[in-house]
Amino acid sequence: MSTHRFEHHEQAFQIRNLRELQHDPYHGQEKLAEPSACAECGASYHKGRWTWQKADSYAVLKLCPACRRIKDRCPAGFLTIGGDFYRQHEPEINHLIVNVEMKEKAEHPLKRVIETHQAAEGQTCMTFTDPQLARAVGEALYDAYKGELKFDYQPGEFLLRVWWTRWS
Repeated sequence: MSTHRFEHHEQAFQIRNLRELQHDPYHGQEKLAEPSACAECGASYHKGRWTWQKADSYAVLKLCPACRRIKDRCPAGFLTIGGDFYRQHEPEINHLIVNVEMKEKAEHPLKRVIETHQAAEGQTCMTFTDPQLARAVGEALYDAYKGELKFDYQPGEFLLRVWWTRWS
């Protein structure tokens, strides 16, 4: 596990480029027929990528990788948030998290929050369909409020765990 990106620049670089290093098993090996659209969320597959562009009426209906992850309850990213500061500023911090997700999701339909729940000892756990969204939320929390930010990923897996904590 490493601490924030300024202390371990090389590992942070690897985390940022996780997509290049690892293949997401939810993105199939075969190319999808075009046009295709997600039967669940309405995202469309156009020119090799998923977008929010309106799909043609004759598009082939499939589940996009994000909807498949949500259905399978198989996250690609985890974020654990804790500390007294979080409990004291929870609405403000949650607003920041929602803003980061909305911004990312607007440009990248496959980047979404799967679930948020309360964990042990007053911590909040969030799961994501994309490891880069977990990283982006963690870094936004650190940039806005400082605290301690840690990343953990295992080479060979398409999974990122992020912890952000701040006490007082």
